[in-house]
Amino acid sequence: MTKRDYYDILGVSRNASDEEIKKAYRRLAMKHHPDRNAGNDKAEESFKEIKEAYEVLSDNRKRTAYDQFGHAGMEGMGGFGGMGGGADSMNFGDIFGDIFGDIFGGRKSSGPQRGADLHFSLEITLEEAVFGKTTEVTIPTMVSCGDCRGSGARNGTSPETCSDCGGYGQVRIQQGFFTVQQTCPSCYGKGKIIKHPCAKCHGRGRSKQDKKLSIKIPAGVDVGDRIRLSGEGEAGESGAPPGDLYIQIQVLPHALFERDGKNLYCEVPISFAIAALGGEQEVPALKGRVKLKIPPGTQTGKVFRVKGMGVPSVRGGIQGDLMCKVSVETPVNLTAKQEELLQQFEKTLSVNNKHNPKTSGWFDKVKQFFDDMKL
Repeated sequence: MTKRDYYDILGVSRNASDEEIKKAYRRLAMKHHPDRNAGNDKAEESFKEIKEAYEVLSDNRKRTAYDQFGHAGMEGMGGFGGMGGGADSMNFGDIFGDIFGDIFGGRKSSGPQRGADLHFSLEITLEEAVFGKTTEVTIPTMVSCGDCRGSGARNGTSPETCSDCGGYGQVRIQQGFFTVQQTCPSCYGKGKIIKHPCAKCHGRGRSKQDKKLSIKIPAGVDVGDRIRLSGEGEAGESGAPPGDLYIQIQVLPHALFERDGKNLYCEVPISFAIAALGGEQEVPALKGRVKLKIPPGTQTGKVFRVKGMGVPSVRGGIQGDLMCKVSVETPVNLTAKQEELLQQFEKTLSVNNKHNPKTSGWFDKVKQFFDDMKL
């Protein structure tokens, strides 16, 4: 009897991927497995045929030989359906479990689980963010029990391998042609049973404690940055490794400066006289004081850059700058003499528009606007 083409049996193309071949096999094996077709000889033969095709096409060496020589290339290779094994060599429950294992991420690992990660929000000042600092924090967490060293068992004893699951933490229950895998009810998935629990931690292997840690804040950190401290999270159960601690940085608002990346910004009020005549204006910086040279005729909103007085980069590189935005301050609470002097000064300005170029330009635009409305 001439054998059918293995690719035709699984319903896949000759260039099908391993995953496509596997999916096709599972679908057909579920349909034709003898456990689901009791007394159906035709279904059993189809299953043997499907199994044989899969065992060839899922093996790279056998598949290459089959692609080159066909069924003749399989002679003497053995180890697959039709040449031993039969339909009973693969349990239907294994197929079922394999499918759901892929859907839900595989079998659950047994044994103690790694401790939980902890997250802590740390508020620091802008100065601390720029220059860095070392600070102490107190973290409420679960630590390994000192009496039993995290095992959960009383001194002189140790946890014993669970006899029900053999230490795997999982048990299989056969229900008809279904095999269901679930957490072991005796050890609750740990694979171990503590018959003589530690008196201090009551078998948990850990206890609550406030842990003090010294945290080094690197210079240049910003809002939202995280510092990871490996192994400083919660202790794992029954001696399992601890989790990690993540420090979330929050920078408090500053009275003078605002930060944008590596640059600092501040607003600097200057007098009308300095704005008009020019001069020097002392401004604050996180590293001390600096003097700005104000050229004559400086307008409100002019930004002066002071290089290298900003924020350093956490990853190295050029330090940011200090950006000073000046604001010309209008005098208030004038005396009668001061008002008189300003009025005299204003009259001298009105003689020539060159002293107020922005005002002159603005009035020209206003005049043009109203002229356009008349058309």
